Amino acid sequence: MADDYREDPLAYGDYSRTPQAGVQAGQYEGDERGLVGDTYRKIRARYSGQGAPAQPPNGGPDQPSGLVSGLFNTLHGAVHGIGSEVRQRVSGKDRPSSSHTHATASCDNDMHDSSLNRFGSFAAQRSGNDIKWYVDGCGYMWAVSRALEQARESIWILDWWLSPELYLRRPPAKNEQYRIDRMLQAAAQRGVRVNIIVYKEVTQALTRKYLSPTIPRYLDSLLPRHTDRLSSALCRAGLAATFASLEYVEAENQLMNPLVPVCSSHTKHALENLHPNISVFRHPDHLPDAQTVQSSFISSLQNLSLSAKTAASLPIDALKAVYGMNDDVILYWAHHEKLCLVDGKTAFMGGLDLCYGRWDLNQHPIADCHPTNLDDTVFPGQEYNNARVLDFQDVSHWQNNKLDRTVNSRMGWSDISVCLRGPVVEDLRAHFVERWNFIYNEKYDVRKDVRYSRLAFTQNAAGAYQSRPSSSAGDSKYRPSSTYSQESQPFQPYAQREPSPQPYQSSRGMNPYENEGSSRGFGSSHGEGGLRGHLNDGIQRMGDHLEHHHHLHGGLQEPGIPCQIVRSCAKWSHGVPKEHSIQNAYIDIIQRSQYFIYIENQFFITATSDAQKPVKNKVGAAIVERILRAARADEKYKVIIIIPAVPGFAGDLKDDASLGTRAIMEFQYNSINRGGHSIMESIANAGFDPTQYIRFYNLRNYDRINSSGAMREAEKNSGVDFTTAQQQYNEAVELPADFRNRGDDGQNRGFDMNRSDYSRYQQSAQDMKRPQGLQSGRWDSVSECYMQGGADLRSVPWENGNTSEMDAFVSEELYVHSKVRPAPTICDQRALLMIVSQVLIADDRTVICGSANLNDRSQNGDHDSEIAIIVEDPTPIDSFMNERPWRATRFAATLRRQLFRKHLGLLRPQDMSRPDANFEPIGVPNTYDFGSAEDRLVADPLSDTFLNLWNSRAHQNTLAFGKVFHPVPHDDVRTWKDYDNFYGCFSSGKTGKEGKEKAATATPPRYKWGHVVAENFSPGPCGVAELKELLGTVRGTLVEMPLLFLIKEDIAKEGVGLNAFTEEVYT
Repeated sequence: MADDYREDPLAYGDYSRTPQAGVQAGQYEGDERGLVGDTYRKIRARYSGQGAPAQPPNGGPDQPSGLVSGLFNTLHGAVHGIGSEVRQRVSGKDRPSSSHTHATASCDNDMHDSSLNRFGSFAAQRSGNDIKWYVDGCGYMWAVSRALEQARESIWILDWWLSPELYLRRPPAKNEQYRIDRMLQAAAQRGVRVNIIVYKEVTQALTRKYLSPTIPRYLDSLLPRHTDRLSSALCRAGLAATFASLEYVEAENQLMNPLVPVCSSHTKHALENLHPNISVFRHPDHLPDAQTVQSSFISSLQNLSLSAKTAASLPIDALKAVYGMNDDVILYWAHHEKLCLVDGKTAFMGGLDLCYGRWDLNQHPIADCHPTNLDDTVFPGQEYNNARVLDFQDVSHWQNNKLDRTVNSRMGWSDISVCLRGPVVEDLRAHFVERWNFIYNEKYDVRKDVRYSRLAFTQNAAGAYQSRPSSSAGDSKYRPSSTYSQESQPFQPYAQREPSPQPYQSSRGMNPYENEGSSRGFGSSHGEGGLRGHLNDGIQRMGDHLEHHHHLHGGLQEPGIPCQIVRSCAKWSHGVPKEHSIQNAYIDIIQRSQYFIYIENQFFITATSDAQKPVKNKVGAAIVERILRAARADEKYKVIIIIPAVPGFAGDLKDDASLGTRAIMEFQYNSINRGGHSIMESIANAGFDPTQYIRFYNLRNYDRINSSGAMREAEKNSGVDFTTAQQQYNEAVELPADFRNRGDDGQNRGFDMNRSDYSRYQQSAQDMKRPQGLQSGRWDSVSECYMQGGADLRSVPWENGNTSEMDAFVSEELYVHSKVRPAPTICDQRALLMIVSQVLIADDRTVICGSANLNDRSQNGDHDSEIAIIVEDPTPIDSFMNERPWRATRFAATLRRQLFRKHLGLLRPQDMSRPDANFEPIGVPNTYDFGSAEDRLVADPLSDTFLNLWNSRAHQNTLAFGKVFHPVPHDDVRTWKDYDNFYGCFSSGKTGKEGKEKAATATPPRYKWGHVVAENFSPGPCGVAELKELLGTVRGTLVEMPLLFLIKEDIAKEGVGLNAFTEEVYT
């Protein structure tokens, strides 16, 4: 029983002080591991028919196999030789960098003055703010809808992805006006100006788009006329091999194709077509136009004298021209911020994009079949998504969904965001205006489209960051912002801007420019002379000095919450010198923490030293240093980290398409407990048990799809199958925003209920609806059963219909996406919650919440662009720490307790139709039940009572999911052979392209992916009873992270390996 569980130091996961015997990082069949090497071997094997180059009998050069082998050997060497150079150019390593990762926030090369603000941020800490948290998308998106509904002047949105057809309130059938495109259209019609920036995804592989077959033909034509036939043939073969190799790399490497089909083009055109007041920017333009690339490539080879020898060097020029040698190419990096500003006064930010897949409830239901009322559907069309099974497809046709909801679960999404108001919003406004004007100057100015223009930032009394202090810079009392304007004046980033020459009235009633050019002496004929003039000058100088101090340090302590904005950005993303104040803040807060830190993040890739190349961020080093400091002082100190066990959305991890996931997993495990320099190994090498100080967890949940007798009865009575009726429902709720079913009086009639199949099914379903049992609709999901106050799963009714009850249970990873300090994800259709929050909480006093993952992409500044907020609420609450009284702060403590209770199943199921104070925008404080029995269980994160509850519940949940669903990763799977034995019941034995070719003859899987492994239970009703008894022990969604998974294997070795081209992307 869970209550009897006692910690075994090694039960949580083994760790090694040395690398696994027989497994050397990078060892790969005698060759250096890498994408080029793997590609070379595959092509060589294809042409030679062997795994190694065929050797001519006599070693002579006239053997065909020897020629082919020699050609590919030369090609391999040439291409591999420039991998590091290309990587450096693509990632900007040929340019000066500033990579400070320590508490002093001092850049090595003075690229920017980091002494101005704490952590080297563009923004100071500002007092006088109000802020509230949202756990998961339901309450957050309700609050966003309320703010959009009340917008009167402006709406600014910065998102990685924005889905126009996203419903901010559910179910859609009762909330059609709260679809985001309709809300933005209504706002625009009221005169509100809507400005949106979304990430522009990579859409095509480069070689196939730009270079083949134009360039090979051109290069062949450059050969001198007197070239002998053998040399000419060798050159043609070399050219063919070069470009075949490039195309093969692109075809096999998922890096070269869009990782997520976000379709920013659809976002732009769907919204801009609604009203001229809506403007959408897409950025970055990853590639210049085809003519530019081809011209640049050709010009670089104009003077090349081709021969059989020089033909072998073509891969160098080909890769230089394609991958990163052109200054206009931004191939890898993305805009990852999530920000919504309404009227310049209210800001929403954190981990949640306004896009498909993010809306979710605290209990995270992953089933959404409603056989007795289709209008109860919560996730219509593409919104019902499980990227691990089938990623978003053709999102511009939003109503289409190829994922069968009667068989497959969706993937839950765990996330955190905040809403705020106060002086700190001015820094978010400045950030958005900088980004908007930077993109406008870069790509939209030349278009002269009247829809687009620069934003003019009208600085209000709260002030925003400037490199020079101004009379308004330090006044941190909140005042409403003035209306923004759009004009065509030249733009300067705020970090470089001079004070505005336009006179304005400062907060003290003085114009800081009114005395410029006047004499300051007695009896001056210009301006105000005499004693009054001197007094004014003195007051002016004193005021400027005080406001300069306010600007640097955030002003004097005032009512409200001190907050500071930090970010990751650089020249490519923001037009400014590199800033990585997010990483600086993480390191400093960890080092200064007294008792514990809690981290949720989508990824966990970090380094403890420079030996862990290519990873550069040193958050891991800060964790090790702080733990060792506590261990040597014999102090109790805990680090709790929740991440997805499998980052990304891979299905079968052995499949070639899972390269990216395996690569990230390898980097994560090397950060945690493998490779010789990991966090846990570093602690163990110092003589301490790491499991006493740091532990890693994942999230997973289960549900039951209601494909029961109720569905079969409705289908029989109506003559319409459920899937057909559901598809017509999807089409109705996902109609374009400007379409309405209107009556003769012009009033909107809502959804079209006259669609034949939908209406026939719905009418039959309604006729059989009952207040109790399966026909009531209550048991369309059983996710309440593992939450506080939920029904006992053993008492939940079922009637066999299209499937048996055992086949109706499903499980999936709950994807962690919150950034309250980072957290990764798990992969496998057995209910793994998607943790996408990015959050760090220290000592129940300090919170970092934003968009940044814990990896180099988010932390280093010159890769993905990110934004986060540091919250240090001074509002005290009485609490406990290590069973002693502790003065915590309200914002940090309530957020941490809410998260812990959710993961432990100590929250009641959330009701989307009954909004409470936690659904409202800022102005209505968060509500939290201090002193309840559940609150007392999680109040002290260092007490033995809490730690035993946390670890025993994670352990019990892990055991139950392991037996019922065989999820991977799992600690029993330490080799690929173990993987096949443990997971093979879900696999047909197919992998990659070979799998598609062999699909017809492959052994069918014994169980559907993510479903119950029925052979572990007795047959018939007894087995179902055993299953429900075991699942009934699951409480919450917390599970242990399997630290032994594939520990005896090189995880990323299978398929195309890691290399100079991909490692920057995956870290």
